[in-house]
Amino acid sequence: MFGKVKEKYFKDAIQEYSKRLSKYCKLDIIEVEDEKLMNSMSESEKELIKRAECEKIKRKIPKESYIFVLDLRGKQFSSEEFAYKINNITINENSNITFIIGGSLGLTKEILSMGNTNISFSKMTFPHQLMRVFLLEQIFRSFKILKNEKYHW
Repeated sequence: MFGKVKEKYFKDAIQEYSKRLSKYCKLDIIEVEDEKLMNSMSESEKELIKRAECEKIKRKIPKESYIFVLDLRGKQFSSEEFAYKINNITINENSNITFIIGGSLGLTKEILSMGNTNISFSKMTFPHQLMRVFLLEQIFRSFKILKNEKYHW
């Protein structure tokens, strides 16, 4: 995830879902410092920045991790399908799962190709801070589904 979350309402939501998830899994949120963007940049300058950011991501991916890349062109799952996908991975493949959320310029083809599964939450584009909240909520919902626990409290 790129950049620090500055808005209190996002921080509060992230903290709340992180607390709720602690009952089900070990969660590490790794933030990668984003590159400074100028108001007017050429396509080649944007590509250089995107590559620099993605190099930072690659250094943070744990070895032997199942990788989900958030990608507008990725597969869309229902909440139940997502829960069963996570369950299947942890039972049959790997207990270490990494989710990659790109910066404002997106991800390189190299990072996109590293994904074991590329997922999309929508065809719409959302700010990465909000996407982190969406992702944490869906991971939490997945555990509730898998444990047959009531979601709404």
